[in-house]
Order: sequence, then C-alpha cells, then structure tokens
Amino acid sequence: MTTGAMLASGALYATPAQAAAAPSVVAKGGYVMNNANGKSLYTKAADTRRSTGSTTKIMTAKVVLAQKNLNLDAKVTIQMAYSDYIVKNNASSARLIVGDKVTVRQLLYGLMLPSGCDAAYALADKFGSGSTRSARVKSFIGKMNSEAKKLGLKNTHFDSFDGIGKGKNYSTPRDLTKIASSAMKSSTFRAIVKTKKYTAKTKTKTGSTRTMAPWTNTNTLLSSYSGTIGVKTGSGPEAKYCLVFAATRGGKTVIGTVLASSSSTQREKDAKKLLSYGFGKI
Repeated sequence: MTTGAMLASGALYATPAQAAAAPSVVAKGGYVMNNANGKSLYTKAADTRRSTGSTTKIMTAKVVLAQKNLNLDAKVTIQMAYSDYIVKNNASSARLIVGDKVTVRQLLYGLMLPSGCDAAYALADKFGSGSTRSARVKSFIGKMNSEAKKLGLKNTHFDSFDGIGKGKNYSTPRDLTKIASSAMKSSTFRAIVKTKKYTAKTKTKTGSTRTMAPWTNTNTLLSSYSGTIGVKTGSGPEAKYCLVFAATRGGKTVIGTVLASSSSTQREKDAKKLLSYGFGKI
C-alpha cells in the first residue's frame, strides 16, 4: 500500500475517538448527547415517535418542580381514586395508603423511584386546576404539553400523567433526552433521581406517623455503572423497555435515551454501551 493510499484511507490519521465504531444496541431507538452543550454523540432512529412508558414521569416531575412558589413540604391526602386507578390498570405503585397525608417531596420520590402511578395521579390532581378531579388531571397534562412546546419539541405529546396512554402518548429518544436534560437543572430533581432507596414517613388519618416500606429505584444503572446520576426507567406492552440515563465522569456528563429494548437487563446493557461510547467522544 502506498503512502498516498494510506493517507487517502485516513489510516494514518484515525484518532481513537474516530476509530471507535458506534455500538450496536437492541433498542429500536437511541440517542446520546453531551449534556454541557447539547451536541449529539449517537443517534439511532432518534426522531422516530414511540410510546415512552413511565419515562413520561420525567415530565410529570418537571411540571411539578416548575410550579411558582412550590412548597415541597405541602401535604396531599391520598384519595381512593388513586388506589382504584392502580388496581384497574395493574400499574406500578408507590403503595400509598388511602387517607394518609404525604408531602409533595415524598410524592416525587414515590413517582421517580418505584415509578408510582398513584404518586403521579396525586401530583396531577394537586397541581392541575379545575373544580373536578378529571378537569385537574386534564389541566395538568396540558401543562406537560406546554412544557414540551417551550422546549421546542415537535415529536412529543402526552395524553397521560404517567405513561399509561390512550394512544397519543409519545416521544422520541432525542426529545426525551432534552426533557431529562432540562429537568436535571433542578437540584431537587437531581437529588431524587440519583437516590437508590428512600423511606417516607407519612401522616395517617389519626395523626400518627407511618413509616412506609422503602422505595427502591428501578434504575439499576445507579448500582452497576460508575458515575450514574439518573434518570428513569419505563416499560409497557407497546413501549417495551425504555431507559433515560445520565452519568458524570471526569467532570463531563453524558445523557441519553433508549426506547423499545427487549428486556430490563437489555436496556441496561444498551445504556451502558451508549454511555461508554459517549464518554469516548467528549
């Protein structure tokens, strides 16, 4: 091979970052970006709309945390409707007890760690506006869509507060990553999504203190990938297995999303590959 041919092929000048081939992932969609500047590091069907499962709850938390004069210690009384909803939909639950008074902060932990759809319902009911529960929920979902518009997301729409959609709850790997990146600007959100386990102490109807069973974070990356700082799992019959992830190493943060992977273990493998690839490019 002549020197000219080698130069033409780039063989002499391939940097390590260029030489690393983009990883193959099982997930149907994937996206990774440099959180500092929003630069894309990896794309796979990054703008294809898909069902998002409980990764929807990132926006639920973002809307709550964006409320003016938010009091995280304000108490919310758990209604029977939230419990009935969980049973009816066979949904993931924070196992909240009807009649208990739970703080907004605790509800956010119940939302993001065990992925409680009961916590999501309670928050939507609390922070939506209207004279009926259904009106308040509709109002809250409207706020979720307004936030998506503010972020300039054209491939995201919510029709639920928790990801149990009615056919119009979708986003893309790129859009979800942008939502998560924006949510991570909140110190409260950051503290919650990096927590592996949380025990809430709630107030019962009689005024006594109930120590809840600990909530464990469904994001196993927190224990298996060094530097992980969040963010949220999701799953469902249509969504399959999803994961929005973020990690910081050497002062650099990589954030990304995989949608429609084949299992909970596979979405974790996919995310690890993409994180390591992302760190190799920044």
